[in-house]
Amino acid sequence: QVQLVESGGGLVQAGGSLRLSCVVTGGTFSRYNMGWFRQAPGKEREFVAAISWHFETQLYAYSVKGRFTISRDNAKNTVYLQMNSLKPEDTAVYYCAATNSPSTVSSSYDYWGLGTQVTVSS
Repeated sequence: QVQLVESGGGLVQAGGSLRLSCVVTGGTFSRYNMGWFRQAPGKEREFVAAISWHFETQLYAYSVKGRFTISRDNAKNTVYLQMNSLKPEDTAVYYCAATNSPSTVSSSYDYWGLGTQVTVSS
């Protein structure tokens, strides 16, 4: 059974940084394409970033490009999201997800974590 567990969320002031981690157990992590999504209160879940299993493809939402960086460590079965220059509008629950096919669409992802809360104060 594939399980994803996020960590690293918290409360930070605008302009600050956080690094989210997502550990994957079960399955073959090195073959999964990984993504980060977020959902703010009253809004739909939206794509944030994705990285292919072979590291060659990284995708970002326009709203986070240049501020967020996705990376992975296949030896640790972990995907990361480094978030810099955080803004209040980045406040959301952040989810990591795994898929066999690289995608920015949430319905393409097969496995999901429970999420970690990120709150950015102004």
